[in-house]
Amino acid sequence: MEPNFSGAPAQSTRVEAVADGAALVFTWDADARIEVRNLGGEVVIEANAAGLKTLAGHLLVLAGEGVPDGAHLHLEESNGLEDGSVGLVLERNDEEQ
Repeated sequence: MEPNFSGAPAQSTRVEAVADGAALVFTWDADARIEVRNLGGEVVIEANAAGLKTLAGHLLVLAGEGVPDGAHLHLEESNGLEDGSVGLVLERNDEEQ
């Protein structure tokens, strides 16, 4: 489930993926800017308002009814994040630890 575009999209982008038969639609808000930094002991996700709404939407898609365990979305600097960002994987896991 890796949309293919360079950096953060300049306009609204919609990506459809299928996980175990469940259709997942991920949408990037226009002008979304998301940067992820690893500061050693903590990870910082810095985003503008459009970027925060985009991330919230991605999480809601993964939390949706019928979405299977293991459904995930990879975000990288060449795939939805600002240049220089570290990769981020959003993944659903309903198993109790």
